[in-house]
Amino acid sequence: MANILVVDDEMGIRELLSEILGDEGHAITLAENAQQAREARAAGAPDLVLLDIWMPDTDGVTLLKEWQRDGLLTMPVIMMSGHATIDTAVEATRIGALNFLEKPIALQKLLKAVQQGLTRAQEVARAPMAAPRPVAAAAVPVADSGAGAASVAAAPMFAQAPQQMANGSRLVHAISQGEGTGYTLSFDLPLREARDAFERMYFEHHLGREGGSMTRVAEKTGLERTHLYRKLKQLGVEPGKLAKKGV
Repeated sequence: MANILVVDDEMGIRELLSEILGDEGHAITLAENAQQAREARAAGAPDLVLLDIWMPDTDGVTLLKEWQRDGLLTMPVIMMSGHATIDTAVEATRIGALNFLEKPIALQKLLKAVQQGLTRAQEVARAPMAAPRPVAAAAVPVADSGAGAASVAAAPMFAQAPQQMANGSRLVHAISQGEGTGYTLSFDLPLREARDAFERMYFEHHLGREGGSMTRVAEKTGLERTHLYRKLKQLGVEPGKLAKKGV
């Protein structure tokens, strides 16, 4: 049995999710707005949160940012919405949401997403006790600062601290978890270009890990396949080529 917090301003949605998940043996806490969700989180971290995006006082993405900023995003969060755009879904996953469900939510999709979230929570809880796996460090290229190109050995984590360059610009390096694939992203890019660059790296990472399987990537990123195809086309990412290269 898991403790699940359901945050949605629609009474019918709250009652329906409570009934479905209660029948699965979970203990459900209900919140109709962000303030009630804050109070529930302050009382203790649930095992999983189902969070609506559009709410009257504070929207779900803003609440997610608050939890991330305050170090309270220690549990899996699944976002829900019937009106959110692809950009909103991507932003939520970038902040830390595990998944995204479109309303009306199909029963099997709900149960599958909840199970994935609870499994992820268990994996994270066990992680500190597990023996560290040796991973070869990957060399990440660094932009030429005028003294010649250099390279740094990056630890196997998703994001390193930004590196200050001699000309005052900053670079952030990303390493695929447990893999040798590295990326470099400059903080000096215009916001739109930086966002597109991040999203391109994000989807290339997942496509590489899933062998180009659009179905599995859609599940991992919380996007419908149609939305995923459209997003990849917009970013110029070709799944077939990535699958062959094994990125």
